[in-house]
Formats: sequence, structure tokens, C-alpha cells
Amino acid sequence: MGGVGRRGVVSQRIEGAGQDDRAWQDRANCLGVDPDLFFPERGASTREAKEVCKGCEVREQCLDYALANGEKFGIWGGLSERERRRLRRQRAQANRGAVTA
Repeated sequence: MGGVGRRGVVSQRIEGAGQDDRAWQDRANCLGVDPDLFFPERGASTREAKEVCKGCEVREQCLDYALANGEKFGIWGGLSERERRRLRRQRAQANRGAVTA
């Protein structure tokens, strides 16, 4: 992200993505929100960041971006890194089950 020391929230555009790939960012609820909200200190609450994500029309695109790019920090698409790890495991297990069926 331009001007922010860590990648993440769409308070500024995500760099490195093609123009079409990042058009969803312009509609994100977090556009212009302080990035620190989405990168809380270890053990701090993520509730406020998740509230911003809750009604966001591009929540799925944001989550897909985080999953596709292996984002390890912050709240993306309303999920913490731990929640995204769990989702990746569930999807991998479902895919393995579909392949063997």
C-alpha cells in the first residue's frame, strides 16, 4: 500500500495489483480508515475492525485477496489471520474430499 508501512487495509490502494483487480477497493468500508485499527497489537480486540467489515459490499473480494496473497497479518474480509488459516484448512479438506469422491 502506498505510504503505509504495512500492507493491508484499503485505507490506501493495494500496490502491485492490476487496475481491474483492485477496483473493488474503491467501494470498501475501510477506505480512509486508520490502518492501525486493522492491525491491532497482539491480544488486542479485533471487534471494531470486524464491525467496519461487517456490512461491506466488497468483503468477499477482500477476503479472496488476502487468501490468494497469503496475508498473515491484520483483519481482511472480516477475518483475523487465525480465522483465515482455519478457512484455508477447511477449504483444503473439502477439496481433498471432492477429489477422492
